[in-house]
Amino acid sequence: MDSPARTRITSLDLLRGLVMIVMALDHTRDYIHADAFINDPLDLNTTSAILFFTRWITHFCAPVFVFLAGTSVYLQGLRKSREELGIFLFKRGLWLMFVELVIITFAWTFDISYSVFIMQVIWAIGISMFLMGAIIRLPFTAILVSGLVIVFGHNVFDSIEATHSGFWWDLMRNGSFAFHEISGGRQLVIVYPFLPWLGVMMAGFCFGKLYAPSFDPARRKRLLVNLGIGSILLFAIVRYLNVYGDPTPWTAQANPLFTFLSFINTHKYPPSLLFLLVTLGSSFLFLAFVEKGNNKITQAISVYGRVPFLYYVVHLYVLHALSMILFLSRGHSFGEVTSEIFGIPFRFVVAGEGYSLGVTYLVWIAVVVALYPLCKLFSEYKKKNARWWLSYL
Repeated sequence: MDSPARTRITSLDLLRGLVMIVMALDHTRDYIHADAFINDPLDLNTTSAILFFTRWITHFCAPVFVFLAGTSVYLQGLRKSREELGIFLFKRGLWLMFVELVIITFAWTFDISYSVFIMQVIWAIGISMFLMGAIIRLPFTAILVSGLVIVFGHNVFDSIEATHSGFWWDLMRNGSFAFHEISGGRQLVIVYPFLPWLGVMMAGFCFGKLYAPSFDPARRKRLLVNLGIGSILLFAIVRYLNVYGDPTPWTAQANPLFTFLSFINTHKYPPSLLFLLVTLGSSFLFLAFVEKGNNKITQAISVYGRVPFLYYVVHLYVLHALSMILFLSRGHSFGEVTSEIFGIPFRFVVAGEGYSLGVTYLVWIAVVVALYPLCKLFSEYKKKNARWWLSYL
């Protein structure tokens, strides 16, 4: 049975498309940049300003992606019963967790033995959607309050040493590339813990109310501006105080620029309160001022936002395949494939061997442009065909 067609919200597609494009920059850096696995681009002792911002700007991707996934759930609820939506979320959540562990893990590693299983953003969305299948049955206010309590309160655990290790704490709250051995000597790598991201999705679900058909656009813009400015001001005040909201305090550096970099360098794994305030706050302001923007550039960017799942999966395979081609072009052979970097089998990637940041940017742009026809074709197909299975892609 086919599902009813849905109306796209252009500004949300535009924001989602923009962060999907930016996301590919970070992944291109992983596979192409010579310095990718030598120095942390956010380490102020070794980085440059351009390298820092190359990594920092991609911090917007995961919170926006997860937040808008919650918004999408709310909008789906406008045309589906709670029971129907709950069943769909259970099934799609399980599907996304499978995709992360099997399809996306292989995209990252090209390791047919699956010596590691990597749990990143798609896993976090999957488990959060699975849990949202039950959470959506709660009153709206309960979902909003609970989501905000998680977002604002989970940094309490920063000061509780007993919560900083252990499988369940890593799965629920810590993440940050935590390795745990499972059967057969294989490793499970927890990058994105689910609890803080569930809070983001719950907040995004409630945010969807602003995009209900009956909501006044002028009022929505005022609320978005207030939310954006308020979030950024709260970030600045709490960050300045250095007492809560992020496990790593900012410090004065050798010059004002690097002091500023220290100030905005907040924790992603797990996403701290301050990390979420600055990324989502900026996104609210973006949404406030692009709602009526409609030109060829915004239309092109929105294409990626209408098919984010397809784009995400395909771009990883394209980048890894490209790194393999470049690896062989530098005189290596398949027999020289590297075994692992930081415990993860990044096939065809050699730490310290690669290209400049300028070349990395050119490759990023080329990959994004090359994927546009496929994304456009699939977007048009989804628009014309409201088949049930398309909602899983």
